[in-house]
Amino acid sequence: MRSNESGSNGGERDRPREGRPASDQQWDAIIACDGASNGTFFYAVKTTRIFCRPSCKSREPKRDHVLVFDDARDAAGAGFRACKRCKPTGERMPDQEWVHQMTDYIDAHLQEDLSLESLSQVCHGSVFHMHRTFKRLQGVTPIVYIQHRRIAEARSLLAQSGLSISEVAANVGLTNVPYFTTLFKRKTGMTPAEFRTTMQKIEPSGKEG
Repeated sequence: MRSNESGSNGGERDRPREGRPASDQQWDAIIACDGASNGTFFYAVKTTRIFCRPSCKSREPKRDHVLVFDDARDAAGAGFRACKRCKPTGERMPDQEWVHQMTDYIDAHLQEDLSLESLSQVCHGSVFHMHRTFKRLQGVTPIVYIQHRRIAEARSLLAQSGLSISEVAANVGLTNVPYFTTLFKRKTGMTPAEFRTTMQKIEPSGKEG
């Protein structure tokens, strides 16, 4: 029912078309992982910056996070990356790009409950392959990377904000304050309170210089 304009005006087709909200029929195809809809449209998820075929068996996205494209080139032109699992372009995503996709997601979602399982769902790959590829290219496992990023963000908040220790912990996705304190001390050699006190002593002298 959708007209095919790709052959009618080459110059017009060269301009990427913007994504649009999914229709009810398209949304039904997405949540059903409907293989019969492959080739009729592609869908992209704004929070992960990934686009997929309708049949992709990844975690169901929120409808208001989804944009639909008629062509994979339009999705790529809008800044979305091809899904590692369903390969909507027919090409295999380079591992370095895939890992970059993971680190981007982690950095933007530190407040959330990040696990290997949730990360593999979001980044569309198996836990084993994701873990092995991430460690090979980053030198650390995904969990260690998440811990490093959370502690780095916590150090910044402790030094630059008036948030309480529990509020800092929650802001970096660690609602268990004793665990946060233990992890922070293991990574920095100080408890969060000791780190904040140290930074408060250093800061005035830095301002004078």
